[in-house]
Amino acid sequence: MLRIFYKWMWYNYFMKIIDGKALAAKIQAKLKKEVAEMSVQPGLVAIMVGNDPASQIYVRGKERDADKIGIRSNIVRLPEDTTEEELLKVISRYNQDPLWHGIIVQLPLPAHINEENVLMKILPEKDVDGFHPLNMGLLWAGKAVMVPSTPAGIMAMFKDYKVTLKGKKAVVVGRSNIVGKPIAQLMMMENATVTIAHSQTQNLSDLTRQADILVVAIGSDRFIKADDVKPGAVVIDVGMNRGDGGKLHGDVDFENVKEVAGLITPVPGGVGPMTRTMLMKQTVEAAKRSLKNVE
Repeated sequence: MLRIFYKWMWYNYFMKIIDGKALAAKIQAKLKKEVAEMSVQPGLVAIMVGNDPASQIYVRGKERDADKIGIRSNIVRLPEDTTEEELLKVISRYNQDPLWHGIIVQLPLPAHINEENVLMKILPEKDVDGFHPLNMGLLWAGKAVMVPSTPAGIMAMFKDYKVTLKGKKAVVVGRSNIVGKPIAQLMMMENATVTIAHSQTQNLSDLTRQADILVVAIGSDRFIKADDVKPGAVVIDVGMNRGDGGKLHGDVDFENVKEVAGLITPVPGGVGPMTRTMLMKQTVEAAKRSLKNVE
């Protein structure tokens, strides 16, 4: 009976679920006020090639968020057989148009289009996804301007939930350019000691059990179990996987890990809403910088 009581105490007084949806709403409300006071309306264009269902859902979510905040948005839908040259011409047109401050090209692209060429074509100052090599380089030089949205959202959650990074041991499981590498650099910039693990890492559980902060972004359904987590650790789950019956799960076994973690993000409702919100934030910031350049 005493054991059950202590477990209840831990769950109710120490373990917290990070509410990404609520935090995103709070940030969006602040952005809406900022946009209302601006002399120019921020503009965001999303370019899609093909009809990938997941991309369609994500882009519609971006459009809804933009409308809430007061950002002018446009979705350019191109057919699957669009050539790379045609896509680059569309990007060039929006590069040259001062009414559009943010440009995103929804990934993945069809196999016949070179993703690197496309990302290089977007002007760095309009690259609100933060994927242009120049923006990546500035991030690794410690002079970030545009940052990939998911890592930016994670950092915003750390700030809001008063997670101290200085001196903490952080482990990132996943080494993508979109999440793993940039979140590692952002945490190092806040003086965390960061280890990046991946598919070739040996004795992964031994590593994750040492982490004060664990970020998981590998795309494997409920891969991280309770035994892989240090008691009281902050666990950030970036994964989005469809399980049986189409139910959405993360890369972390949430139901069991939440009994161990000190802070944890759910899926859905954790990192996802923050990703779109930080994209909006960077669009607003890009518009403000464009105004300064004009002045």
